[in-house]
This record gives sequence, C-alpha cells and structure tokens, in this order.
Amino acid sequence: MSWMGPSTADEVTVPDVVGLIVTDARRVAWEAGVVIAAADPDGPPVRALTWPGVWVVTAQDPAPGSRMRRRGSLVIEFEEVPGGEAEDREPRPPAP
Repeated sequence: MSWMGPSTADEVTVPDVVGLIVTDARRVAWEAGVVIAAADPDGPPVRALTWPGVWVVTAQDPAPGSRMRRRGSLVIEFEEVPGGEAEDREPRPPAP
C-alpha cells in the first residue's frame, strides 16, 4: 500500500518507472516529486534490498499517470538482472 503523501502537499503526476533500473527509477520518481518504496513499509528500504547487483522495476503502485501528493510513496516491485554487476552503470532493458 502506498502512502499518498502529506495532506497539505500539492499533487503531482506519478511517473512510469516500470522497466527502469532501480537507481534510475529512484531519480525519475524524485524528479516527479514522489519517493520509491518497497511493498513492506516495516521492511528494509529499497536501497538495502537492491544492493549489490543490478535490479529492474517490474511493477508499480499507483499506476503511471495517477495523481498523488508530493513526496508520497510510489511502491515498486523489482527483480535482479541476471549477470548484472553492482559497478555496471550502463542501463539495460530487462531480460525477456
């Protein structure tokens, strides 16, 4: 479940981060005014769950184009790219 953001914040449009490497998704989300989060609000942060390795976003909630309050939580699901290495900085599409 995503947190919609502070009740006094203005609304922003949720970006599409599916298919992006998690580090790129974090940047895109931040620039749009939202913060990526894992599905378990009591679990570790996304950064801890996706290190080391290269991870790609496979799903998101709320959907792209939705409206939510600035700094709300964009919940993502992600999986590791086989053969990806932590020092690899070139974005790659997910394997078919």
